[in-house]
Amino acid sequence: QVQLVESGGGSVQAGGSLRVSCTASGDINRLNCMGWFRQAPGKEREGVARIYISNGVTYYADSVKGRFTISQDNAKKTSYLQMNSLEIEDTAMYYCAADMGICARRGEMAPSLYSYWGQGTQVTVSS
Repeated sequence: QVQLVESGGGSVQAGGSLRVSCTASGDINRLNCMGWFRQAPGKEREGVARIYISNGVTYYADSVKGRFTISQDNAKKTSYLQMNSLEIEDTAMYYCAADMGICARRGEMAPSLYSYWGQGTQVTVSS
């Protein structure tokens, strides 16, 4: 079993930056990847970024490419999502997720592929 706890998030004006963190505990040695999803009211949960734990390879959704950076600190068992140049459209609940198996299908991060989830942290971007 794996537990994920997010921190960070909050409110910021458009163009600003925020960082959210996700600390893992439990049977983490078997994890293949960690990822970040977001869900805005009335919308489906979408994958934002993922990182493969063994080699640090990262992937991003087109909507955040060049603005968001996912990273990991293996010693701290923590994944970070640095969000720069935030836009109003980035407003959502952000969720950390992890899995021991495949983390994407045909390049897409489907929520159903992730077994472990954090509780979510709100990010609000205002004009």
